[in-house]
Amino acid sequence: MTYDKNDDPRLSRSSSHRKWKWIGGIAGVFLLLLIFTSLYLRTHAEPLLRARVIETLTARFHSKVELAEFHVWVADGLEASGKGLEIFGQTDPNIHEPGIQPLIAIEEFRFHTGIFNLLHSPMHVQTVRLKGLALNIPPAGQRQQMEDMGPKGAKIKIFVDRFVSEDAQLIINTSRTDKLPLEFSIGNLTMNDIGPGQPLHFDATLLNPKPVGNISSSGLLGPFQADDPRATAVKGDYSFSNANLASIKGIAGILSSTGQYAGTLGHIVVDGQTKTPDFRLSVSGHPVPLETTFHAIVDGTSGNTYLQPVNAKVLHSSFVAQGSVVRTKGIKGHEIALEVSIDHARIDDLLKLGVRTDPPIMTGDVISKTKLDIRPGEEDITARLRLKGDFQVSDAQFSNDRIQRDIDQLSLRSQGKAKLAKAGTQDDVRSNLEGVFDLRNGVLTFSQLRFHVPGTMVEMTGEYTLDGNTFDFHGKLDLDAKLSHTMTGWKSILLKPADPFFSKHGHGTEVPIKITGTRSAPHFGLDFGRNNKNTEPMALR
Repeated sequence: MTYDKNDDPRLSRSSSHRKWKWIGGIAGVFLLLLIFTSLYLRTHAEPLLRARVIETLTARFHSKVELAEFHVWVADGLEASGKGLEIFGQTDPNIHEPGIQPLIAIEEFRFHTGIFNLLHSPMHVQTVRLKGLALNIPPAGQRQQMEDMGPKGAKIKIFVDRFVSEDAQLIINTSRTDKLPLEFSIGNLTMNDIGPGQPLHFDATLLNPKPVGNISSSGLLGPFQADDPRATAVKGDYSFSNANLASIKGIAGILSSTGQYAGTLGHIVVDGQTKTPDFRLSVSGHPVPLETTFHAIVDGTSGNTYLQPVNAKVLHSSFVAQGSVVRTKGIKGHEIALEVSIDHARIDDLLKLGVRTDPPIMTGDVISKTKLDIRPGEEDITARLRLKGDFQVSDAQFSNDRIQRDIDQLSLRSQGKAKLAKAGTQDDVRSNLEGVFDLRNGVLTFSQLRFHVPGTMVEMTGEYTLDGNTFDFHGKLDLDAKLSHTMTGWKSILLKPADPFFSKHGHGTEVPIKITGTRSAPHFGLDFGRNNKNTEPMALR
C-alpha cells in the first residue's frame, strides 16, 4: 500500500485555510483602500470639486468665475451645492464702465454624482439644478475680451447632461441712461447639453407681463459667444395661449399665438400667427374675431420690434400693416407706429370694431391708407391712439331706414324727380363717400369729406367723437336740378325766385348746409350763417 499526501485530510485542511487567509488578506487590503479613499474624498472632495467647477466654467465661457460658497457631503454618493456663482466677461478697456456685472449669475445650485466619479476626468453629472439664474446681456456695442480669462490651458472637467432652473431672468442691458434694462422672467427652464461646442437644447416657460400670459418655448441656444453675447445664436418655436388682453387699457379679448424664431439674441426673426375670437375696443365694446399672421424683426439690444408686415383679418375684412414697436425716451412702455393699408374690407366690419352704434350706421366696400400711432402710457388706448389718412367707401347704404329713406328722397329731388320723391318711391340709392381724416384723443376730424349719390354732391368738414355724442359738420350741397325743381306744386312756385341766388354757374343748385346732433340722431339743416368759401375741391387718390 502506497501513501498519497493528497489524501491526507490534515494537509487538505491546511491548504484550504491558507487560501482563505489570502482571500481575507486581499479583502482587507481592498477594505483599507476603500476606507482610505473614502477618508481622502471626505477630506479633499470639496476643494477638488470646487476647482473642477471653476475650471470647467472658465473654459466654457472664457471668463473669470467667482464662487462665494461651495459645500460637498457624502450621502449615497457625492452631494454638492453652491451659492453666489458669478461668471464675468472682462469689459473692453476702451469703454469706460462704472462697474462690471456678471454675464451669468446663479443664486444657488446643487447636483449629485457617484463618489468614484470624482476620480475620473472629465467627471459626468446627470442633472444640475439652478435657482435664481440671471443672464445679463451687455449693452449694444460692448464686446467682451477673451484674453487672460482665468487659468491658462483650462479644460472642461465636468460634463453635465441636463440643467433645470427655477426663477430665471434674461436681462438685456442698455448703455443709455434714459432707458431701463429689458427684463424677461423665465419661470421654468430646462437645458440639455448636446455636446462640446454645440448649442444647448432648452424648454422654457416665460411670464409675459402685457398681455398677461405664459409663453412656452423650446429650441436651441448657443454656442455661447463670450466675446459678444448678443451674437449668441438662438432658434426655436413658441406658443402663447389664454393671454388676457384686458391687461392693456382700452382693449379686451383672449389671445393665442404660435410661431417660430431664429437669429441671435441681438437680432431675432419671428414668424407667427395670432387668433383672438373676441377682440374688442372699449370705445365700442363689440367683440369681433381678429386673426393675424406676421413677420417681425426683434432687436434684443433695445427690445424694439419691426413688423414687416402684419396681415390681419377682422370679420370679412383684411388689411396689411407695417411699422415698429419701439421704446420711447423717458416714458415707460413702447410706441406703436404703423402704416395700414386696407384694400379688401367692409366699412360695416370696421365700424363694428370701432364705433358703439349697433348695427353699424353704414355698409359698403372701403379702401384706405392710414398711419396709426399709439403712444406709451397708462391711459385708455382711445386717448393714446392717433389715426391719420384717407378712405373711399363705395356702394354704401345706411342701416338706419330713416336716414336711407332721406338719402333716396334727396337723390330723386336733386335730379329733378320731385314727383317720384313725393310719391315715396324707393330708389335703393347707393352712396359713395371719401375723405381725409385725423383721429386723436377720441375725436375724429375730417379736413375733407365728400358724399355723392346720383344728382347730389356734398362736400363738408367737421368732426365727431367716437362715443357718438358729438356730430358737427358744415359744408355745401350741390344739386343737378334747380332749387325750384326739387319741389312740386306751390312750393316749387315759391322757390323759383330763389333759383338765381342758389344757382351754380347758371345751372343746378349750391346750398350751404350743416349736419349736427349725434351719430344715431343727426340733424340736417341750412347753414346760411357760416362762410363756406373755404370748402375746396378734394384731391384724393
